Amino acid sequence: MRQISLRSTCSRLLGAAAPAASPVHARQAASRFSGSLLAGNAKRSNGLVLPLTRSVRFYTAEADKEPAVQSGEKHEFKAETKKLLHIVAHSLYSQREVFVRELISNASDALEKLRQLQATSADVSSEKPLGIDIAIDADSKTITFQDTGIGMNAEELKENLGTIARSGSKAYIEKMQSSDETKDAANTIVGQFGVGFYSAFMVGDKITVYTRSAKPDSEGYCWDSDGLGSYTLSKADNVPVGTKITISVKDDAKEFLDKDKLSEIIKKYSNFVGFPISVNGEKVNTVEALWTKSKNSITEEEHKNFYRFISHSWDDPMYNLVYQADGPLSIRSILYAPSKNPEEMGFERTKPGVNLYSRKVLIMPNAEKLLPEWLRFIKGVVDSEDLPLNLSRELLQNGPIIMRLKSIMASRIIKWLQDEANKDPVKYGKFFKEFGVYVKEGVCQDTDNQKSIAKLLRFEVSSKESKELVSLDEYVEAMPEKQEHIYFFCTPNRKVGIDSPYYEPFKKHNIDVLFLHHPLDEFVMGRLSEFNGKRLISVDSKEAGEALKKLSDEAGEEAADSSKTVLTKEETDELTAWMRDNMGMQVKDVKVSDRYMTYPAIVVDFESPAVRRMMKMMAGNTDEPMPLSPCTVEINPRDPVISGLFALKGKDEELARKVAMQLLDNALIAAGLLDNPQSMLKRLNEILAATVN
Repeated sequence: MRQISLRSTCSRLLGAAAPAASPVHARQAASRFSGSLLAGNAKRSNGLVLPLTRSVRFYTAEADKEPAVQSGEKHEFKAETKKLLHIVAHSLYSQREVFVRELISNASDALEKLRQLQATSADVSSEKPLGIDIAIDADSKTITFQDTGIGMNAEELKENLGTIARSGSKAYIEKMQSSDETKDAANTIVGQFGVGFYSAFMVGDKITVYTRSAKPDSEGYCWDSDGLGSYTLSKADNVPVGTKITISVKDDAKEFLDKDKLSEIIKKYSNFVGFPISVNGEKVNTVEALWTKSKNSITEEEHKNFYRFISHSWDDPMYNLVYQADGPLSIRSILYAPSKNPEEMGFERTKPGVNLYSRKVLIMPNAEKLLPEWLRFIKGVVDSEDLPLNLSRELLQNGPIIMRLKSIMASRIIKWLQDEANKDPVKYGKFFKEFGVYVKEGVCQDTDNQKSIAKLLRFEVSSKESKELVSLDEYVEAMPEKQEHIYFFCTPNRKVGIDSPYYEPFKKHNIDVLFLHHPLDEFVMGRLSEFNGKRLISVDSKEAGEALKKLSDEAGEEAADSSKTVLTKEETDELTAWMRDNMGMQVKDVKVSDRYMTYPAIVVDFESPAVRRMMKMMAGNTDEPMPLSPCTVEINPRDPVISGLFALKGKDEELARKVAMQLLDNALIAAGLLDNPQSMLKRLNEILAATVN
């Protein structure tokens, strides 16, 4: 039977029945007539038998042409159940918006396949420029994805859309990778699992697909399904090369009919697809995937614009890195170190700033598993085709590949920052001022890279001007030959450190001391413990005192000025025993110091001030002072206060006891251990009153 166009037939019949009808009435009548035909039964009118046909408008460059869909056959999905289809459409993905990513990825694959076939064979047709057009019709509640790619024939439709979890792209990749000539081109194909198409059922209750293969003499086809376990496949005329997917949007998914929202989703997931994407005629993907370009071909302006796009920031990057590798993993990446630290400006803890892509399609924004936590300030993109993704392409599968990728990227970033530090130490000093806390966090947490991260640390040092920073490598290089350890001093600021009795003997021996001012520094040194074979020792520790004694013994020096009056050994033993008995539970021992000092007393072997602050925070920042762990008091028997105390205890023991306790508080203040200095004011005034009287 000869095929008769539905539109022309409707026009002839309606024209004969009602020649005077208005155009509006004619369209309404045509709609009613068409509806009766779509009900499934052929109608007899004026003696003419009409075959069952459907005519659906297909918006192409030739607007007057429409696909004429012939009667089709109903098929059940191959070897899959309705339950599996339901899982794919309703449970597989965590976000409904990813259907946009999946359909665009499929379209991109189709376009890439056509481009590669055109490069290797002239026996394919292409009627339009390669691209992806998305049309939103809020009135009819439809979203249409149309590409000018390779299209499909009937068998491919059955295999790719009629079988769940059967990926045509994956088979295509495997075929191309088997040939040396097309192996590299296979890396541009995105699809792997064959389930992405069905994500459209998350937002649609019906999907209609029009497609025609680019192969010569191919016919057009229409595929449609409501996602309930079957589909209808029909031949269709006037279908251009490519694929067009129309989604009838559910009532609970109307937000996707908003052009701005859909454009933002495209920019989020598919902005770097290698073909133009337009929404209602407006191009959306306007930013180039810089990580696919060679390092030297990227301008500073391009870096600046891309950094602002990917980081959603308005500052300029301080450093940039373009890193590409083919082994042991395929990696294409572009990374940035910002110029400002948002956490320092009072914002909440920064999310990881690197987005994970696979073949230029976003897999995971702010990827947590990609880099160690301390590198969360780094912004940029890592793209790898070797990612072990789960079925929804939303999550990484844990395994050796991910651990290897994480290790490679962390090591490369550390090397990058070290290179920048060597190239321009002053600029790196500015970077460390902003992001040094992250580096210190890395020393504490990232045990795999701890030694290399330690090379990125910078501190003030006693021999240089304030604010001039040195690395641990530079400190070790400047050490005298006989110096065995690296010495540091955790102090609120440089002046407190310079005036401290703990620094005094090191100054006398011309030994450099690192001044550490950040609350995290003491934990950093504790976790690091040594650097390049040199132990890290705090100047207020027992180990530092032993090292100082060794230096003094080697130099034949006295612990202090020998011209001053000094107590005898018997007097010293008597005084230290008396002080030990009268200083209470805070003191576990009192002894003569081996250090050079001009102060009457210090405390050693005490609990870390940083640990005490941490314990106080864990206790809820209570106003109650934290109890002190017992410490050791070291006295200077040549100091006039100590010799005077020995004499005073035999004349006025009560006043001597107050002086001894004041010496202890003074030493605790110097060590940073006295939580409430006001507690000693009454005693201090009593001592002053006794002195002036």
